[in-house]
Amino acid sequence: MTTLLSLNNICVSFDDRMVLDHVSLELNRGQITTLIGPNGAGKSTLIKVILGLISADSGNIARASKLRIGYVPQKISLDESFPLTVERFLKLARHSSKAGLTKVISQLSISRLLDRQMVRLSGGEMQRVLLARALLGEPQLLVLDEPVQGVDISGQIELYQLIADIAQQIGCGVLLVSHDLHLVMAGTDHVICLNHHVCCHGEPESVAQHPEFARLFAQNERQQLAVYTHHHVCDEHDHEHHHPQPSSEENN
Repeated sequence: MTTLLSLNNICVSFDDRMVLDHVSLELNRGQITTLIGPNGAGKSTLIKVILGLISADSGNIARASKLRIGYVPQKISLDESFPLTVERFLKLARHSSKAGLTKVISQLSISRLLDRQMVRLSGGEMQRVLLARALLGEPQLLVLDEPVQGVDISGQIELYQLIADIAQQIGCGVLLVSHDLHLVMAGTDHVICLNHHVCCHGEPESVAQHPEFARLFAQNERQQLAVYTHHHVCDEHDHEHHHPQPSSEENN
């Protein structure tokens, strides 16, 4: 497995407050890594370090040569009075080309959105468009910062599956960031639990049972790590999804 990016003992502090405390991780081609943790755990700071937006106080960062990173933010701020269609938004991307645009429009099934105004998109539609823009650069590593923010449960499941399918198609590595433990796709290869330091890491099931994970989220016992499973049946053209059923408490 090719390592795209590795962090070794990364430390970052702001105003004498340690935000990242000796954080180490590897992101590999063909691997989906999910970063979880509560608000204020340092996830956004870690993403900025990975993207090269801020420098670590100490530690080492190794990136593959000419590494291309595609970034999907939680949201973008748009002036509602400014007319901007989806098609125009995509064409403004630095790596936009006619062939590339045609490809991502097909991959993400967003042709029906091209004439829509960006400010009129739903949460799920916006995330598809932002993902399309990130894919225009043909990334080797795709970083998504809480991509299901503002998307309903069925939309989350669909978006998670779409991300996994695209990652497989283009063979990139994926770092998926979330503070919401209600749903983690079964396609995730590795989970990292962060609370300023790496509390635990491993496969989703093992992390869910780890004592450090339990201690970290004991403050809200109603939160649980649910695993979305994708089981293929014998007929290669048919498959069935088994979705966790969220309780009414999960929306509180």
